[in-house]
Amino acid sequence: MATSLLLPIYPQSPRRSLARSYRWYPVRTGSKPVSLTVTKAQTSGGDGEESIVIVGAGIGGLATAVSLHRLGVRSVVLEQAESLRTGGTSLTLFKNGWRVLDAISVGPQLRTQFLEIEGMVVKNGDGKELRSFTFKDEDQSQEVRAVERRVLLETLANQLPPETIKFSSKLKTIQSNANGDTQLELEDGSKLLAKIVIGCDGIRSKVATWMGFSEPRYVGHCAFRGLGFYPEGQPFQNKVNYIYGRGIRAGYVPVSPTKVYWFICFNSPSLGPKITDPTILKRQAKELVSTWPKDLQDLIDLTPDETISRTPLVDRWLWPGVSPTASKGRVVLVGDAWHPMTPNLGQGACCALEDSVVLANKLAGAIKGGSESVEEAMESYGSERWSRAFPLTVRANLVGALLQWDNSLVCSVRDNVVIPKLVRLGPMLEHTNFECEPLFGSSET
Repeated sequence: MATSLLLPIYPQSPRRSLARSYRWYPVRTGSKPVSLTVTKAQTSGGDGEESIVIVGAGIGGLATAVSLHRLGVRSVVLEQAESLRTGGTSLTLFKNGWRVLDAISVGPQLRTQFLEIEGMVVKNGDGKELRSFTFKDEDQSQEVRAVERRVLLETLANQLPPETIKFSSKLKTIQSNANGDTQLELEDGSKLLAKIVIGCDGIRSKVATWMGFSEPRYVGHCAFRGLGFYPEGQPFQNKVNYIYGRGIRAGYVPVSPTKVYWFICFNSPSLGPKITDPTILKRQAKELVSTWPKDLQDLIDLTPDETISRTPLVDRWLWPGVSPTASKGRVVLVGDAWHPMTPNLGQGACCALEDSVVLANKLAGAIKGGSESVEEAMESYGSERWSRAFPLTVRANLVGALLQWDNSLVCSVRDNVVIPKLVRLGPMLEHTNFECEPLFGSSET
């Protein structure tokens, strides 16, 4: 039988500062009656209580916190690092990602910093153009920009009230109690009792492991990534440039007037040793494409050491009836913690952003006295998002497998028939269709 859970709601609009007083709303849950005292989250010594705890301050975690904030719902974000993990390169956001960023009122701020990509060009390893596309010709509403991960994270973090993100808060153990609350123990020994836990802690998610999910599966490819810097201005058109070879492919795309993101994806039967020395990484990347167009070689040379990386590509297929569901009690997963996917469709970050607004809307409805309990809202989110995330994960995997073929005959057919004559970009971008309304809380809620 459903009972009530009291959660704090603060009146908030995207353009107003955080209200200092809370209003309390009864919320249906499927657990026994609970009593809630909200205090500041403890990061060293002692225990604390919080209503909603988000584990992980990556894209999914911060976007979920901002989405809840826009709807007037307070949360605390636990981040294991000492500060925002702003390393790495960039990510490509298609129109579905921008719909979410607009819904949480950060889209306009980000657009001014990054170039809109007009289309894409596909070449072979000799530099011969196989096909070119213009995004607007295929879909007038399409919007594509490569966004620096650092800037995106900082922009999202700046939308949150002070003290929302608790740094140096590495999760150690998770334990649920009889009334449905979840106790989180951190590495420093402190403990936090949460009414709702949202796991946004990435592909190696401790929350997902606790819920029974398997480790993500290595798909047989690794990728070098980097962010080239041209202090006098980069020379490329505003297009995605792809180069396909046998068992290897590369791409680069302008991010801003001075920065260009690049990647090299190559077949590898094993993960290989972990290498972090940028000099070695650059040398290995250049060796893979030593006979390819010089632009790519120069781009690697112009990459600052702190932006280059080599990572294995992994995913997790959420088989119906086999994989655990997205929620367990009042614990739920978002983004890579739930459905890691390969980057072949450019939808990993976009999907995490979609998750964030869908979950926030459903949780806010339950918290503010809607017809669903918190548990039911999470189950509804899981069902809705599974039908979106699972097909995209599978499709991204299959696209990657096709592009990584190393058979000479297959690659010849790909380069001379499939890409020049058969590929249609429009249907390949239908998965970027996603709509969501702006998120606004108000003092009248």
